Amino acid sequence: MDLSVIIVNYNVRQFLENALASLTRAAAGMQVEIFVVDNASSDGSVEMVRAKFPGVTVMENSVNVGFARANNAAIRRAQGKYLLLVNPDTVVQEDTLRTMVEFFGSHPDAGLAGCKILNPDGTFQLPCRRSFPTPWVAFTKIFGLSALFPGSRLFGRYNLTYLDPDRTYQVDAVSGSFMMITRAAFERVGGLDESFFMYGEDLDWCYRVQESGFRVYYVHSTQIIHFKGESTKRSEIDEIKLFYEAMELFVEKHFRKSGIVRLFLHLGILVRAGAASLSRWARPLVQVGLDALLVDIALFLSAWMYLGNFLRFPMNANPVVWFVPALMVVATASFLGLYTVFKYSASRAAVAVIVSYVLLSAVVFFAKEFAYSRAVVILSGLLSILFIPGWRLVVRVRGKAALRQGERGSLYGRPTVIVGSGPSAQEVLRKLRARVDGGYEVLGFIAKQSTTIGEKISGVEVIGSMDNVGKVIKERGVTEVIFATDAVSYADMLSVIARSGSRAVNFRLVPRSLEAIIGKTRIDDLDTLPLVDIEYNLHKPGHRILKRLFDIVLSGILLVLCYVPVRVSGRRGAFARRVLLLPQVFAGRISLVGLPMEESEGPSLSDQRQGGWPTEIELGPKGLTGLVQINRRDDLTLEETERYAMYYAKNQSVVLDLEILSKAIALHLKKERRMRDGEGSS
Repeated sequence: MDLSVIIVNYNVRQFLENALASLTRAAAGMQVEIFVVDNASSDGSVEMVRAKFPGVTVMENSVNVGFARANNAAIRRAQGKYLLLVNPDTVVQEDTLRTMVEFFGSHPDAGLAGCKILNPDGTFQLPCRRSFPTPWVAFTKIFGLSALFPGSRLFGRYNLTYLDPDRTYQVDAVSGSFMMITRAAFERVGGLDESFFMYGEDLDWCYRVQESGFRVYYVHSTQIIHFKGESTKRSEIDEIKLFYEAMELFVEKHFRKSGIVRLFLHLGILVRAGAASLSRWARPLVQVGLDALLVDIALFLSAWMYLGNFLRFPMNANPVVWFVPALMVVATASFLGLYTVFKYSASRAAVAVIVSYVLLSAVVFFAKEFAYSRAVVILSGLLSILFIPGWRLVVRVRGKAALRQGERGSLYGRPTVIVGSGPSAQEVLRKLRARVDGGYEVLGFIAKQSTTIGEKISGVEVIGSMDNVGKVIKERGVTEVIFATDAVSYADMLSVIARSGSRAVNFRLVPRSLEAIIGKTRIDDLDTLPLVDIEYNLHKPGHRILKRLFDIVLSGILLVLCYVPVRVSGRRGAFARRVLLLPQVFAGRISLVGLPMEESEGPSLSDQRQGGWPTEIELGPKGLTGLVQINRRDDLTLEETERYAMYYAKNQSVVLDLEILSKAIALHLKKERRMRDGEGSS
């Protein structure tokens, strides 16, 4: 047996599937056995491995026994000449296993080695080669000298940042996410120290290997992607606490003889652990401070606009005026979970502001000495409703928010390309289209060869090839690159990612099951669930009333601003036709946002619905625009039309209506700009 590969898994099924798929390709032509040790996962990992990778040996634990103990259990059954410990949240190239085995064959002094590791954005993952935490190395890390002077041989020893990552050399330690050890070295030093539950065992193993007379190497000639920390995100484990406890254990074990070294390292570990914990607990305070500041800005603007001078409040009242409203809004927002679970919920933020200002009005009514102006209170409340939910909505629209499961995402997708153009890439496109608020706006396909550039596949153009993907990313403003792993080799994927490492791009992988999109920040489920037995917002009396009020107010404003000028000018065209229908919106016969009014906007919704859709559900009025209209294309199917209509019925809100209207306007302006550009070039 050439090689035994061991993976310890905990609740990262999608990542594990991708890792096993890449390892299976890399093992071609070699004698390789693969073990998956599952630490009591609850996400169906074991069932997935047995169903899709029958050649993999699965070892189940009833509880999470930790990284070291789980690996040792598989090592005792392994038969390979070399042992590879690799994390489930990694992707290896087709040549990785062979390259590493060949390296050991040409370096008889090597006992343990790791390879080049990339982050999902293509940047170099610094911990894949590092030094032992001696007093000086720890000092440079604790006080930031290693970050300030990364190229210095004196200060950059913590992660060896002064060394070229594209060369191979001996190092103190490599990352536990990918460690290959020879059978001879293992038999001399033994397995991982099970005193380490998680973290530190890799550093300890490297230390013992070198003490035994073997060397540890960093090998640059092959590379992998490591998504880093996915298991801890899905557990109740306090990773910061475990990491620094592991460092304490390492110091006690290997530096016990030197009291000064132990004291210095303990102090450093304590400082770093404290700083890390403080940073984690301080993050919500940024949102608290921003909300409080926005309330005060709203008060400032209101006093300035209505009173003409924000300094008109008495000096003794200033602390109350500027502190109490902000405190009430923040307290209410905290009660509604805006700083914990629902960080980016615009609707909850609006409720928090409304409730706070209702309470504030009651307080002012009884505290006459602070009742300076009801108009200022009302105006500042309206501005706060605009500001506080507004910044959350902006964050969500720009795709920066990590949404809670079940929360609605933004209709504004991030500019996306799909690498691949075959059946699997087309299936990825189909599934992305099925997710109304998936957050991806597919600009085109990236093909393997440039010969197909310009062709259209499933209505989407091939806009580049593997050779010029960097240029496409730059020119098109791409922020998401999705690889269909069945269509592209892992070596090509890593090559593209490595070449684009300096770009602000998220690289995502779709496993061969096409069930999810895996990226550095999250996993997006690609499977669509049937919308059956779900309560629809559009049918709730409160939502109906708010929608009607929204139509009346906005259509009334547009009647003055748009209807009269269009009527007088006699303009024609799609936009003018919609504007001329505003009186019907004001009268309630149609809505601003609703179902298509014309056959050209998409397939009509038949009474006899297919594919398991509800049959007795009212999907709302017809509208000047809507989800179907803004997603219109030539190959739009009846099923997709129904999905858009039902999604809107389920999630309808004033915020969603505003988002649809803004996107409709943006699409109209984009279309006009294209037409002008076309006329200008003719």
